[in-house]
Amino acid sequence: MTQVTQQFVHACLPVRDRNGHKGTFGKVHILAGCVGFTGAPALASAAAVRTGSGLVFLSVPREIWPVMAVKCQEAMPSPVPPFDRLLEKMNQSDGVLIGPGLGRSRKTDVRTLRLVQRVQAPLVLDADGINAVAEHIDVLDTRRGRLTVLTPHDGEFLRLTGETAIGPDRERAASAFARQHGCVLVLKGHRTITAFPDGDTFVNTTGNPGMAKGGSGDVLAGMILSLLGQGIPPKKGVPAAVWLHGAAGDLAAEELGEYGMTPSDLLSRIPAAIGQAMTSVD
Repeated sequence: MTQVTQQFVHACLPVRDRNGHKGTFGKVHILAGCVGFTGAPALASAAAVRTGSGLVFLSVPREIWPVMAVKCQEAMPSPVPPFDRLLEKMNQSDGVLIGPGLGRSRKTDVRTLRLVQRVQAPLVLDADGINAVAEHIDVLDTRRGRLTVLTPHDGEFLRLTGETAIGPDRERAASAFARQHGCVLVLKGHRTITAFPDGDTFVNTTGNPGMAKGGSGDVLAGMILSLLGQGIPPKKGVPAAVWLHGAAGDLAAEELGEYGMTPSDLLSRIPAAIGQAMTSVD
């Protein structure tokens, strides 16, 4: 097990190409949101922008598109297109995120499962993306050989496994699932575990209880998507995103306190967390 520290993250983040442009730093696509849940897609897409993505596309239900058009300044929201067009757009992306605030319905779940099977780009599943797969775990297995990252909290993880408890050894549980299904598993919580299908595991060293609020996970999902979309290898990009997420939370807690800090406060401190990580550490 590798402890993810500032030194580790420093080595993971490349210096930005001085001759780069928005196409250089990754084009990512997010499918998220439903009526009553417009904060999740806004947070996830803003987190991808804050973490360095060059282009962030956001597909949301037509019913909430006017709301998202107002909420989003840098990300580009649009109504969810027909399935074939959506799949085409996702496969033209450098990374895809499905799930934040997506909601549950038969139609939504069927679309998610079809996308999981057919998206070729690196894929991050969060929230209701995970819940859809949990009821059809065989669909997850069809992605062996393609990068798939799942970001469950404990409750979602139990739905994925069908167990009633994780047990005292979270690292072992996460690693077993990653091996069994050929995916990367980010088991969120105190000292978040990132497990890879080859058995490598990483434990995070940042974060605090003030982050235990609705919306924090949406920020993390957007950050993971962003680093993968920028071409950072998974064994660097995923643990680094988890560390940066916790570091941004620690900066917010230091300034505002754990009680009053919000996921938006965490979001606004991503640049400072990245700056902290980019500082050379002896």
